Amino acid sequence: MSFTVQPCTKYLGAEIGGVDLSRTINTEIFATIDQTYAKHGVIFFRNQEISPDQQIAFSGRFGEVGSFPLAQYSLEGHPEILLISNIQKNDENVGLADAGQTWHTDMSWSALPPRGTALYAKEIPINNGEVLGDTLFASADAAYDALSDAMKKRIKGLKAIHSYHAKHAYRAKVGTSDREEMNQDQKDAHPDVLHPVVRTHPLTGRKCLYVMTGECVGIEGMPEDEALALLDELATHTVKPKFQYRHKWQVGDFLIWDNCSVQHLAVRDYELPLRRMMHRTQFAGSRPF
Repeated sequence: MSFTVQPCTKYLGAEIGGVDLSRTINTEIFATIDQTYAKHGVIFFRNQEISPDQQIAFSGRFGEVGSFPLAQYSLEGHPEILLISNIQKNDENVGLADAGQTWHTDMSWSALPPRGTALYAKEIPINNGEVLGDTLFASADAAYDALSDAMKKRIKGLKAIHSYHAKHAYRAKVGTSDREEMNQDQKDAHPDVLHPVVRTHPLTGRKCLYVMTGECVGIEGMPEDEALALLDELATHTVKPKFQYRHKWQVGDFLIWDNCSVQHLAVRDYELPLRRMMHRTQFAGSRPF
């Protein structure tokens, strides 16, 4: 079967065919995959059957794979794989059940956010033949390109304040998370960070809007009210439907997104006994600029 690339929308997403991730991928083919990833922001491979070690190894070709701070939700024997799941054992979640239910990019609250994140679909909720638990993606570079020249000039050089604590509190407020409020030690361990409002993709050079409602709490040197209004305007613009791709999952999907050029949102339209299980890996990126 030959290597194929099928774009999903005008702005982002591509299905790659003709690749078996359980087999060794040569340097030339991987380079094409990596270029497709940088160009389309979201890539996926259908009908994959891979082991945890194979997922870690393939993810590691894009960047160094790290372990997750939520060790209790890691796959046993594989701290690099985080379980994203609503499945319970003895009335306890076996994985992270509330992941990604507001628009965001992964770990923007850290000084060095990951380049990308991968999900491998193990179980997908289906109700009366309808697949549930979709993931929405939005193109942050297309959103920037669509801004007026006046807005581009206004936001040039601005830096937004990204807050892990604010993200935590925001998701609790909007009802997408029931995690306990962070204590002071946890807040101290995750101080706020500054990142450019307009981030440059390190490989393509494209400009991307890098702000999220509820996670960005201000703009350096700008009055709070003005900053929050501007951040909300930009964040709302970024996730307009015309910039989106909606992924309908199948068991065996292996999907990767770019955390610079893409934002994402998990659709939680299912409950137990409908089960969802994803194996997540992420790989290192560079400091936003």
